Amino acid sequence: MSNKSFSRTLQPFLRHIAACNSAVLPGSRTPFFCADSQIGWASPSTVQALETLGVRTGGKFSVGAGADLFPLSHTLCEMGLYASHHEAFDVRDDSGTVLGQVDRGAIPVLGLAAEGVHLNGLVERADGLFLWVARRSMSKRLDPGKLDHLVAGGMSAGLDPQTTVIKEAQEEAGIPAELAAKAQAVGRIHYALERPEGLRRDVLHCYDLLLPEGFVPVAEDGEVESFHLLSIQEVMALVRDTDDFKFNVNLVLIDLFLRRGLFDPADAAILRRALSGQAA
Repeated sequence: MSNKSFSRTLQPFLRHIAACNSAVLPGSRTPFFCADSQIGWASPSTVQALETLGVRTGGKFSVGAGADLFPLSHTLCEMGLYASHHEAFDVRDDSGTVLGQVDRGAIPVLGLAAEGVHLNGLVERADGLFLWVARRSMSKRLDPGKLDHLVAGGMSAGLDPQTTVIKEAQEEAGIPAELAAKAQAVGRIHYALERPEGLRRDVLHCYDLLLPEGFVPVAEDGEVESFHLLSIQEVMALVRDTDDFKFNVNLVLIDLFLRRGLFDPADAAILRRALSGQAA
């Protein structure tokens, strides 16, 4: 295969991976600590706010303990750096130990790592594999109207990935807990990119759930405008040819395509390296 045709085959998928890994760190950002653990990267505007608040210890921007994180996030909200989500998220150190909590909206402002879940709602029919796709409500704060997974959401404070899947499945698609509990963990995806809301450093816990042919999702929390059952080939074409899906959904779908053998072995190896953060 020529280099030109090889590039045409992969470039539409590689561009989604590259777009989600566009953050350059430190860049103009400054490390942010909780005690001795670096937990975030503060932008210049956030640094200015931290200076105003006197959040500096021994020459570095730091809070003394995890208990200080939530009050700080509340103050940053009051200063107008973000609009509160009224939802607490855990803040972890590099070993995964929970240090404290912040308002969800403060996570990109402070460049903190966050975790979430994405679930591929699959239907195996005689005519092939299908995937339930959601269209996000136009009232959503982020990425309104974009296509999304059947179930996806951030991991609130105190929850683990499996519990989050079951919770979000009921809220977003009306999937009973006993059915959602059958979701299979299939991997994790990391990325870091700059967004209008700030720095996104996310870990996505990816799940597959095989749904009965007769199942029809119901939007119970008002966050989804509509649901659509598409063949895996239709979904792959949308990822390849458009930006219709929410930015991080593309990564989880590319992983699904890889696991389902939809790329030839040489292309698959390149995409797997790219998804894992290795040079393609």
